[in-house]
Amino acid sequence: MARIAGVDLPINKRVQIGLTYIFGIGRSRAAAICQEASVDVGTKVKDLTEDQIVRIRNIIQRDGMVEGDLRKSVSMDIKRLMEIGCYRGLRHRRGLPVRGQRTHTNARTRKGPRRIMGKK
Repeated sequence: MARIAGVDLPINKRVQIGLTYIFGIGRSRAAAICQEASVDVGTKVKDLTEDQIVRIRNIIQRDGMVEGDLRKSVSMDIKRLMEIGCYRGLRHRRGLPVRGQRTHTNARTRKGPRRIMGKK
């Protein structure tokens, strides 16, 4: 079982898809990591050699933030917006959509279930 950046990669998936289980790595970045580590993207995670896993791990550590560091950075950015009181920070604080979406009829994911006024 391959453990990279504190995440156990699923053994029956291809390497490119398995790397996307790490927070901060999507399909394109996973393909670039595989190409740089000279690993075929179609290889299953269980078929990776120890040398290939070490190369992938080193590339991920070198290139940028993933997992815990990235989550902490994002949460600190949101906290900063809320502290300075900008519009985006207020939207985060109230639990409403941040990027200009309408809220009259939609935004149920962000706002939560409807609160029914009165009894039925």
